[in-house]
Amino acid sequence: MSTIEEVRQLILKTIGSSSASANKKRSSSDGASSSLKVKKLRKLVLLSLQTDEDDKGAKKTFKKAVQELESEQRLTLGSDGVITLRKSEDDGKKNKKSKKKKKEKKVKREGNEDDDVEGSSQKRRKHNEEDSNKTIKNEEEDEDFVKNEEGGDGMDAENNTKKKKPCPGNPNGETRLFLGNLPFAVNDASLRDFLKPAITTHVKWITDSETGQFYGSAFIEVEGTKDGAIATTEKNGQSLLGRPIKINYAPAREGDVWPPRTAVVTGGKGQAGGSGVKAMSEKPENCVKLFVGNLSYEIDDDIIVKFFGNVDAEVKAARWLHHKDSGDFKGCGYVEFWNTEACEKGAVLNGKNLLGRPIRIDWTD
Repeated sequence: MSTIEEVRQLILKTIGSSSASANKKRSSSDGASSSLKVKKLRKLVLLSLQTDEDDKGAKKTFKKAVQELESEQRLTLGSDGVITLRKSEDDGKKNKKSKKKKKEKKVKREGNEDDDVEGSSQKRRKHNEEDSNKTIKNEEEDEDFVKNEEGGDGMDAENNTKKKKPCPGNPNGETRLFLGNLPFAVNDASLRDFLKPAITTHVKWITDSETGQFYGSAFIEVEGTKDGAIATTEKNGQSLLGRPIKINYAPAREGDVWPPRTAVVTGGKGQAGGSGVKAMSEKPENCVKLFVGNLSYEIDDDIIVKFFGNVDAEVKAARWLHHKDSGDFKGCGYVEFWNTEACEKGAVLNGKNLLGRPIRIDWTD
């Protein structure tokens, strides 16, 4: 998990870079401040950290980081949900950029003066030779880039900083994507087929390190930048096995080895996640409630009661979860039993099919 300090620095950097991009379209005398809606900022920060937007722990860390920065008067959080950098913070960034530009201009000017003083024919020949060598080197790098775009071997961490050619819908030339809200029945073949005509070269399912339980999300590498644009613009929000899939660009962090040399598929036999009691988290003491996920949108109280009744697990109550804004069913909920023995019986159904879907079950308080 990322530290508070990492999140704090990323918040400041994200607001600053976002406003700088927006200000390019405005007049320099516009006086626009550096600000972002808190929800958009959280989404960008969690995406940069390669963390699921629904991760409660990450949300708490983000909230705490914002509160700390606000108490230090480095930013303000308005009643309209907009986070704004303090003027001193904004000016500091602008001054750094200004000093850097001045330094570059000074070095360039001094270099030109030196050329005038030592402007011998020998130095000009040497300069021309260096330019020629530089041109050859650039052509070789361009050739390597084309090979990468045409499906060459994956780049390692050292070469991963090279940008691929941008295209409409993919201005930063990204080929690494994050996928969320995946159904637990998804596998390598069904995911690749869903993303067509975008070509997927690598898949890394996100699973619990101890239990192997699938979290419903993944990172993928696509063959080229156009494939990235297709996935994020045409496939984002489309339904895969009854679930609307979330797709975002997720550039690798510095030091990450990405993409891997071979496709990474976790879980047995190409499946995204494990099943059975072993794939569940640690059972709380006297647990009488289970989380149930990957549910069909046809589910109702009668069906869930009958499902657990097959193993003599008598249901006391069921509560289904819905999206706050749209009211749409999330495909999951909680089932409460009369006693812990019934709860344990119900847990054995983890991974069993209910209305054509392998149901995901886990202990909960």
